[in-house]
Amino acid sequence: MNKEKVIVICGPTASGKTSFSIELAKRINGEIVSCDSMQIYKDMTIGTAKPTIEEMQGIKHYLIDFVSPEERYSVADYKKAAIDAIHTIINKGKVPIVVGGTGLYVEALIYGIEYPEIEIDLEYRKKLEEIEKSEGLEKLYEMASSIDEEAIKKISPNDSKRICRILEIYHSTGKTKTEVEIESRKKGPEFDFIVFGINMDREKLYERINKRVDIMLDNGLVEEVRNLLNKYKKFPTAMQGLGYKEAKEYINGEITKEEMIEKIKMESRRYAKRQLTWFRKYKNIIWIDGLANIEDNIRIVLEECSEKSGPETE
Repeated sequence: MNKEKVIVICGPTASGKTSFSIELAKRINGEIVSCDSMQIYKDMTIGTAKPTIEEMQGIKHYLIDFVSPEERYSVADYKKAAIDAIHTIINKGKVPIVVGGTGLYVEALIYGIEYPEIEIDLEYRKKLEEIEKSEGLEKLYEMASSIDEEAIKKISPNDSKRICRILEIYHSTGKTKTEVEIESRKKGPEFDFIVFGINMDREKLYERINKRVDIMLDNGLVEEVRNLLNKYKKFPTAMQGLGYKEAKEYINGEITKEEMIEKIKMESRRYAKRQLTWFRKYKNIIWIDGLANIEDNIRIVLEECSEKSGPETE
């Protein structure tokens, strides 16, 4: 039985995924499922570059602005919600378009990764928290790297939640996160995901990233972070996001405004580089030029969707 086709638009930050996907959705009667691990959070709008109502141009978006920054939200949670959203769109007779740059979320969908229920050992989690406080997150990063070098390559050294997840999986199962994921891929994806990646000249991309950071700051990123710190008591993951972590350091007097700006730009450029490295491992990804004519890129998507299927990796 043929699987329903689902378009995926991925690529680095500031590459134009949002505007392109909205234009595509307008042309093909589509609706958009966000694939962004920061846009899920409420009250985090400026720093996550959420599309405004005006920018959406009437296109329905799913999985944006629905999780409290105080909540933990796993890749497994995202996958379930995204699959539900895709079914909803198909049942409406519309075309699902998954859009975003969070590689872990993309992979969970296109490979149909099943995440086994792993019982949380609260004592072990407390022990990890104590290590982070006394020896720093770098120590946990080293521990995770020694256990699962492949998994640690895929996450930021600042991502406490996912670093601890690697350690907790190994502690609970005796298997690495990579081994668990290999086993979980045997069933395969529910849909036929056709994956497109937006790419562009590196210098042009970095110019766009720098400009986006300036716009975010002009639009009130620091004030947004102040409001978050006043409203919420804890941030399991949210305040580790690009821009938020640096703005918090500035608010706390740990760095100057100039240092904050340069740090956000530098970390954003590094993140874009990691994203491109991540997506380039997909053998069947179809690359489109983010600086090309939008009509040409839409034509490429429509032509390729009639022929291609099934992403693969090395």
